[in-house]
Amino acid sequence: MNVLDEIVQDQLRTDLPVITPGDTVKVAAKVVEGNRERIQVFEGLVIAMRGGGITSAITVRRIASGVGVERTFKIHSPRIDRIEVIRHGKVRRAKLYFLRNRVGKAATTLRERR
Repeated sequence: MNVLDEIVQDQLRTDLPVITPGDTVKVAAKVVEGNRERIQVFEGLVIAMRGGGITSAITVRRIASGVGVERTFKIHSPRIDRIEVIRHGKVRRAKLYFLRNRVGKAATTLRERR
């Protein structure tokens, strides 16, 4: 193992739950406003996961005031306070980009995995 791998191994988080596409999650991210820092919770559906190791990221989509909002989070970032899985959705593909074309209740409704 070289020096770079050792540094990356120290940065990986171990407190993360198992996240898969289709899950509804609450991501608590630290937001800096001026000289203050607060925690902002973003709740939505995981529509994509990418990368591996330290570079892994999730894309979370939610409907806010009738408009679709997507945010991408690096899950091993120190800016992420915590991630909670609300429910597990049953999906058949890895990228759920087809949900972008859906409107209303159909945009957020997926069957729950038991």
